[in-house]
Amino acid sequence: MNETPVENQETNKHNSFFDEPNVQMEEIPIGEGVPFGIECVSKPELGIGGVYGTWGDSYDNNALPEFIESRLGENLSDEDRLDLEPLGFVNRHHIPMFSDQDNLDLEVAVGTKLLREAAHANGWETDEVDAVMIGMSGPVSNDYTERIAHEAGIREDALIISVHKACDSSMGALQLALNPDLEIDGRPTKSLAEELLGKKILVGGIEGLSRFLNRSRDKNALQLFGNGAGVIGVIPGKTMEFLAGKAHEVFDQKGVLAVRMYYPYSGLLAKGGSMLEIVQSGLNHIRVAGRMHEPAEPREPVDMAGPMGMVKLFVRNGVQVVSDVYQAYLNRMSELGMSQKSFVTTIVHHANYKINKLKAIQLEKEGIQLSMPWVLSEFGNVSAASNMIAFLRELPKLRPGDHILFDGFGAGTYYDVFAVALGE
Repeated sequence: MNETPVENQETNKHNSFFDEPNVQMEEIPIGEGVPFGIECVSKPELGIGGVYGTWGDSYDNNALPEFIESRLGENLSDEDRLDLEPLGFVNRHHIPMFSDQDNLDLEVAVGTKLLREAAHANGWETDEVDAVMIGMSGPVSNDYTERIAHEAGIREDALIISVHKACDSSMGALQLALNPDLEIDGRPTKSLAEELLGKKILVGGIEGLSRFLNRSRDKNALQLFGNGAGVIGVIPGKTMEFLAGKAHEVFDQKGVLAVRMYYPYSGLLAKGGSMLEIVQSGLNHIRVAGRMHEPAEPREPVDMAGPMGMVKLFVRNGVQVVSDVYQAYLNRMSELGMSQKSFVTTIVHHANYKINKLKAIQLEKEGIQLSMPWVLSEFGNVSAASNMIAFLRELPKLRPGDHILFDGFGAGTYYDVFAVALGE
């Protein structure tokens, strides 16, 4: 098999993210103290910067089973233990069981720091930010994005948008900011993209998945997911220009990846059967909420099939959406007289390495060869944060005028795939 479409980068590295040379560490005074590490990335030539990181104790693949057994109160059998390194993961980060108030205080502290540092990575003060758009699978509070924006010093009149589309949430947010042809809940969002054009916005994914899973009995989920976050700053139409894209949704009828909706959702399908609804949640707060196939057990936050079940769930539709956007991109380039242009890289959600590897193989059969680097080995699956972390890790290599493809997907199921041009 040709390995070039997916570059498996150092999946055998066992160092903790906290030990990497450019990581800034602090301890958040919750419980006995929660380690929190971030790395800031700036690319002045592109006018884009951001910050990514994680919090909680770091568990490599050898230490993880003991942590999960202590949380479950039972031993993991050999059959229960996933072979994680071939899936691209060697570390992930977890917190102890905290009270609801401690969880809220912890994640507000994390989110506040991320917004401040992401603004500074772009050379902005927080009161210059015009909009904050955060994707998250299971928010710690319904007003989480508003809270962290307020604590970070974002202006009271700034637009606040929370997006809940599971692992696709941050890509849903970014496409919402860039794509004037997008529709949500049966309504066009052109006015929103036009409103954000030329504005300074912070977009990201912040996922406290250890807290989200603290009542879970799902042994696959406990081994795959961990805490993580990434926030970038962009100016739509200036530092990041939309070229072509598509949002797609297909309800997961079988509940292959069932996820509890810990956010407001009316339960009513929109006109045309959309699973998404967009509501005014506060004076300047818009919430985009996606319907999920929820676990049958009322207290269970997630119920997932094994890794191969995830492959079957995401690959077929994912390949089709990427193919559609790729063709739309080629058409756009032809119209612009730029047929020689191509993507320098693809920023793909790191659900697991096998999913991305198989997608690359299937796309290659369609004549589409994409560079899809694997760069999140030491985080685990961090849901909506993964695309943002992957982008920031690739950012130092990117140049003005580069075209990149974002490929987001998540439970529900939801897909956001779009092409952009970078640079001032």
